[in-house]
Amino acid sequence: MTKIKKAKEADLDTLAHLARQTWAESHGHYIEDKNDLLNYLDDNFTVSKTTEDFNNPKNHFYIIYLDNLPVGYAKIVLNANQEHVTSQNNCRLERIFILNEFIPLKLGKQLLTFVEDQAKALQLDTMWLTVYIKNDRAIRFYEKNEFNNVGKINFVVSGKDYENIVFSKKI
Repeated sequence: MTKIKKAKEADLDTLAHLARQTWAESHGHYIEDKNDLLNYLDDNFTVSKTTEDFNNPKNHFYIIYLDNLPVGYAKIVLNANQEHVTSQNNCRLERIFILNEFIPLKLGKQLLTFVEDQAKALQLDTMWLTVYIKNDRAIRFYEKNEFNNVGKINFVVSGKDYENIVFSKKI
């Protein structure tokens, strides 16, 4: 049985662990220098960094559980301006990740639908995100869920650019 809950302060260790593991699983193989990968993970997915992000009122975190086991999470950032997104009443889906072994269960769709409903409840009208151009599985997922390609930006890891697609969707 799945359930999704808004993360609380007591969930910070769980969030940091999920963030680090899922980012490494989904993006680690794209980073050529594994030291760059480790440095990126250490800079972005510690309990202290997660706590800092959690305490920013613009950030909302949600955890998806399968039989009470946390198997993924999402992070939205309220009113995150992006040059390719015209709405000022938007949110960025900065992260939505499911642990690799649970991806075949289609939990990502459940989590995305839940997060879209949360954004609508906050009276936001647009959701946007970025996806690495080589991440075909994620690109297919967002296209299937009615996100539109609206531009490109670079994501930088240790000074190296990784071209990303900007997707946007009216919600």
